[in-house]
Amino acid sequence: MARSRAALRALTAAALLLPLAACGGGTDDGDDAAPAEHAAGFPYTVANCGVKTVFDAPPRRAVALNQHATELLLALGLKDRMAGSAYLDDAVLPAYKQDYDQVKVLAKEYPAKEVLLGADPDFVYGGYDSAFDKAEGRDRAGLEKAGVKTRLNTESCADRPVGMAQLRTEITELARTFGVPERGAKLIAEEEKQVEAVRTRLAGTEPLKVFVYDSGEASAFTAGGQGIGNELITLAGGRNVFADVRKPFADVSWEQVVERKPDVVVIYDYGGTTVEQKKRHLLTDPALKDVPAVKNRRFAVLPLSSAVLGVRVGEAADALARQIHPDAR
Repeated sequence: MARSRAALRALTAAALLLPLAACGGGTDDGDDAAPAEHAAGFPYTVANCGVKTVFDAPPRRAVALNQHATELLLALGLKDRMAGSAYLDDAVLPAYKQDYDQVKVLAKEYPAKEVLLGADPDFVYGGYDSAFDKAEGRDRAGLEKAGVKTRLNTESCADRPVGMAQLRTEITELARTFGVPERGAKLIAEEEKQVEAVRTRLAGTEPLKVFVYDSGEASAFTAGGQGIGNELITLAGGRNVFADVRKPFADVSWEQVVERKPDVVVIYDYGGTTVEQKKRHLLTDPALKDVPAVKNRRFAVLPLSSAVLGVRVGEAADALARQIHPDAR
């Protein structure tokens, strides 16, 4: 998907991540029903991807752009605070479908500025930096001038490897912004429980060499060492053969793939090219015939929506581990 690739290639800004302890305090769930001006723990100031924002009260009309942004708001029980959603790559997780069906869909992809502002949002949460495209009039500074506060998922501005610590920060700061820190703590605990179960199941298992095939024919677009995709491979009992690439995503040559001899290929499933078409490309390229993963037809599949910093991290680690190490109990 061109939009996701372009967004993920553009991860260059510094991530300003607050420690988990600094994000505590605030209201409990009972504050949801209180008038905004009476919400405890506000004003709240947060630095996010180079933008410092002061929230005098929790947002009441939020718009989520991109799958993981939408699902994180729904996971925090904030459907009643959502004025809209846009640009999903897949169906929302079944656990959130009922709530999602009550949220207005503003556009199949990114909404035009007029449509976005027409939803009368007081907060926009973007999953990829392309959500705040200045050329389209959706830049964060411009929205702030229009009275709309913003947040960008921190994976899109990370300058260091992204892992569970960054997921905790993302959930903590988002929950704190909405005045529901206890919900954030509960969601973090659920994610960590899933991840710990995977670690326990794989204890003593020898890591396998993994190559992520996102897309590409002349070259391979793959997961580097900076994004959550690299962490998912590690959690699932693998070792990313391109972990040394200091980007979340990057193009590499097929010669490099051959040299690094991956044991397993993880295919990202999204867009107009099917998983079967991607497998066919790998299996019919004579240059790859001796790559162990291709030779032994060792493929795993992960939806792109599960390979980003969001509520699917624990589930994705589990699903990937079961494919990479099917015999682990």
